[in-house]
Amino acid sequence: MFRTAIVRSAAVATRTAVRPMTSAAARRFAVAPVPRVASFVPKTVAWQAVRCYASGSSLDKVEVYERIKQLLSGFDKVNDPSNITESAHFANDLGLDSLDTVEVVMAIEEEFSIEIPDKDADTIHSVDKAVEYIVSQPDAN
Repeated sequence: MFRTAIVRSAAVATRTAVRPMTSAAARRFAVAPVPRVASFVPKTVAWQAVRCYASGSSLDKVEVYERIKQLLSGFDKVNDPSNITESAHFANDLGLDSLDTVEVVMAIEEEFSIEIPDKDADTIHSVDKAVEYIVSQPDAN
């Protein structure tokens, strides 16, 4: 808004400062007529008026699974990292209790830079549910 006001003021100033004189006025002041100089008025380009966002490609299941597997293998309460499979249940297969599951969901949020609402976090109890949820989120990266 401030930039627009400055541009308009500059455009008005250049239009009023450089006005061609009529030949009668030029004779009266004994000044040669000044050729009209094109005033500087910035032209907006169509793409400048529209805000463009680059949309990255969405995450694929394999990449999400590998990142979650790496995250879980670094989690010290997982009883056996070789049990981490695509269908592994956090409590039954990996030996995590409910508090550990909440910590895993928080770590997933941090890993993929998203926020998982409590309602959705309550449904994530296995690796495949976590992968499905992350793949369905367009903001996950």
